[in-house]
Amino acid sequence: MQVSENSVNNTASLKNLKGFDGNNPPDPKLIDSCVHCGFCLSTCPSYRVLGKEMDSPRGRIYLMDAINEGEIALNTATVQHFDSCLGCLACVSTCPSGVQYDKLISATRHQVERNYPRTLPDKLVRQLIFTLFPNPDLLRLFLFPLLVYQKLGFPKLFRATGLLKKVSPRLAAMESILPEITLKSFQDNLPDVIRAQGEKRYRVGVILGCVQRLFFSPVNEATVRVLTANGCEVVIPKSQGCCAALPEHQGQTEQAKALARQMIDSFADTDVDFVIINAAGCGHTLKEYGHILADDPEYREKAKAFAAKVKDAQEFLATVGLTAKLSPLTDKPLNLVYQDACHLLHGQKISVQPRQVLRQIPGVKLREPIDAALCCGSAGVYNMLQPEVAEELGQQKVQNLLNTGADLITSANPGCTLQITKHLQLQGKAISVLHPMELLDYSIRGVKLEI
Repeated sequence: MQVSENSVNNTASLKNLKGFDGNNPPDPKLIDSCVHCGFCLSTCPSYRVLGKEMDSPRGRIYLMDAINEGEIALNTATVQHFDSCLGCLACVSTCPSGVQYDKLISATRHQVERNYPRTLPDKLVRQLIFTLFPNPDLLRLFLFPLLVYQKLGFPKLFRATGLLKKVSPRLAAMESILPEITLKSFQDNLPDVIRAQGEKRYRVGVILGCVQRLFFSPVNEATVRVLTANGCEVVIPKSQGCCAALPEHQGQTEQAKALARQMIDSFADTDVDFVIINAAGCGHTLKEYGHILADDPEYREKAKAFAAKVKDAQEFLATVGLTAKLSPLTDKPLNLVYQDACHLLHGQKISVQPRQVLRQIPGVKLREPIDAALCCGSAGVYNMLQPEVAEELGQQKVQNLLNTGADLITSANPGCTLQITKHLQLQGKAISVLHPMELLDYSIRGVKLEI
């Protein structure tokens, strides 16, 4: 049989295509488990906004398979579809075949960062994000300049003129979710060990987070007070750093591994029963340490043991039970809507527990929004890297929350809180967004909310 010259050239061309390397590419067995039924399409936020097959989980799995087989390249045309994924994992919850899309997209993102040369502007923005946000000590240095920036009224100027958006939509997106900097942002006054109130039931470690400890320090303080009020001795190692969520979700392999090792070491000699986290995205990554460090012979077993101790604060309290007395937050029934963070709902399968805990507060009436499982568009740093898609999702989420008629919104993830607060302000709505731990803390201390 004669082989044509074109056929030979095509075969050689396919062999020369830039694709995945041999270091943990998307697993063909996991790829083959997808039967392409399309159940994921209706729950995929990027597909809803963009409407393209390749911007759906099913479409991306097609691309992963084709790159694995050497049929197409890992290039700008394919990477844009991987980048459009929020990593919200709604498809994992929806899939009737149990496709582990979370493992597939994670493997793909690490491949992209190793094997795809990004443009200089894209590289610079990503370098800024992954240098700044996973480093709370470095991030703290920017607090004073940001405080001055806000006090001088520059946010109103930039947002009114759209000047920053014209220069860089991504920097404008980053600036638009910047929370108010207060004196509390500069405080780092939680001691290493806080004694339990009354009889000690557990000894628990608390992870402070990066954005959480600087921009949402009242949430951490509230979490500690709630835990101690319910019989927990709290340990807060000062050596702890970033949980590795941001770099892990964006394929920064070595940075994620280094941060995971640091976190494990910081809790190594604390003798805690559980490790408590109050941020959904961080919690999901902490529970994945066994996977992140699976190839590390020194830390493999340590990572599994550490991950087994990790509990979301609401998950933990729902399991061990509240012992502190709870008081009403208002003098009338409080209509409250709980916003499901994706990495809590889809990543950790935690949905019932937060509602169980919140319903124990006297006078609370929970409202349920439509499309509760749809991502708000924050998704770690997605709203900074893909601002157009994030804008539409943020608008939809806030409208669905407002449609419940609730007096107050509660969210268990700092990224979600920033995104929702931004879109509430854009719609001129003066509704507060508080963490469930803050509500429990107020209830325990008898503090009344002004609604």
